[in-house]
Amino acid sequence: MSNPPLHVVYVAPEIPQNTGSTVRLCAATGVKLHLAGRLGFRTDDRYLKRAGLDYWEFSSVEIHRSFDALKAATPGARFLYFSKTAEKLYSDAGFQPGDYLVFGSETKGLPPEILEPNGENAYRIPILPCVRSLNLATATGIVVFEALRQLGFPHVVEKVVSGES
Repeated sequence: MSNPPLHVVYVAPEIPQNTGSTVRLCAATGVKLHLAGRLGFRTDDRYLKRAGLDYWEFSSVEIHRSFDALKAATPGARFLYFSKTAEKLYSDAGFQPGDYLVFGSETKGLPPEILEPNGENAYRIPILPCVRSLNLATATGIVVFEALRQLGFPHVVEKVVSGES
C-alpha cells in the first residue's frame, strides 16, 4: 500500500485478537497499521492470525521498536491521539489525509509521556460512565470510519448490488 489514506498506530498493544481484528479493518479500508513499542504477544500468535483471518495479505503492517522511533521515521506527519481522558470529541478532529491515529494499550491507554505533551491533539469517544472503556479494536473502527467519512471514503470501493439480472 503505497499511499494509505490514514495510519493507525497501536502503542504497546497487549491483546492479539484486537490487533488481528484491526488488521481486518485495515484490509477493508486501505489504512496502514503501525505497532510501536513492546508487544504483549508474538507476531506469530495463533489468536492474532485467527482474528485477522485471511486478510493479512491485503494489509500493511509495520512494527517499530518504539513510538519515538516511529515519529523519527515520519518527519512532518500529523499525529492525533485517542484517550478516554481527552476533552475533545473524536468527531471534531478535522481529519486530514495521511493522519496517524494513535491508540494506547488495552489496559493502560496512552502513557502520560505521550499523551500529556500532545493534549491539544487528543480526542475521546463519548461513552456512559458505567463502562471503563471501549474495546481497542472497536474504538479504532469508530475513529477510522469517522476519519474516512470526513475524507470522502478514499480508497474504498463500494459494491453496488442490483436487483436486475
